Amino acid sequence: MNFGNLLEMQGMLIALMAVGYLLKRIGIITDEGKKVLMDLVIYVTLPCNIVKSFIIEFNVEIFSSCLEIFIIAILIQIMTMLLGKLLYPRYGDKRKKVLQYATICSNAGILGNPVAEGAFGSMGLLYASIYLIPQRVFMWSVGLTYYTESPSKKDLVKKVVTHPCIIAVVIGLVLMIAQWDLPGFVGATVRSLASANTGVSMLVIGTILEGAHWKEMVDRDSLYYCFVRLILIPALVLLGCRLAGITGLVMGVSVLLAAMPAASVTAVLASKYEKDEEFAARIVALSTIISMVTAPLWCLFF
Repeated sequence: MNFGNLLEMQGMLIALMAVGYLLKRIGIITDEGKKVLMDLVIYVTLPCNIVKSFIIEFNVEIFSSCLEIFIIAILIQIMTMLLGKLLYPRYGDKRKKVLQYATICSNAGILGNPVAEGAFGSMGLLYASIYLIPQRVFMWSVGLTYYTESPSKKDLVKKVVTHPCIIAVVIGLVLMIAQWDLPGFVGATVRSLASANTGVSMLVIGTILEGAHWKEMVDRDSLYYCFVRLILIPALVLLGCRLAGITGLVMGVSVLLAAMPAASVTAVLASKYEKDEEFAARIVALSTIISMVTAPLWCLFF
């Protein structure tokens, strides 16, 4: 088993955060520039990335072979949503919302495909693409409600369903089910903007970390989250697969993707919606660093 892809992706994310940190530190990215970058991610690159991720081969045969992992992925999202309600009762509202979002949303969207392909080959890549569909739906529906505040449920629903990332999910699902591709220059434009999402998102996190208190980087709350995200959740997925009699490639992909660190967009949304953005940036950075040890260990388990 080759861990090269996994370590390369994790190293790239950390390097991009460092670049964002330095650019903010020396004044090339100002506070106003940071806000512009955040809006660029939320309203442009991230929606394009979501649409692009849904443009995959999808037919009856593939649906049948991937149905098992699709159901597992839905159950994992439900489980993490429940864990988010149970595990953080003592936290204040702003930090609690960050922890809940980061619990249901891992960085499998960025790391998942190369990790699954590197560890399990072409079928692992296919299963990873299917696995990520429920997470994307949850992170831009249930997940967005953690950050979005409105005076009434009607206004809240309106904010969620009109969010550009939710609209992107709907467009992506239509394209995948209908097996349509975006035509000509439209498709090329979306793919080009989508490819910029990882870089811009991690730069934003780096700018947030520039204002963070580094002495608090490794604190009890951050380590607790890393335990939940990197150890507890994949262990529960492994136990569930064993009890259900699911083994082999489906179990391997499910557990490995469940062991991915916090989604980078956790910090972007926390800053956008004025939650605990420094803490969000810290758990993204710390969980990514620790996952450089824990993810290969989960790989070795299989």
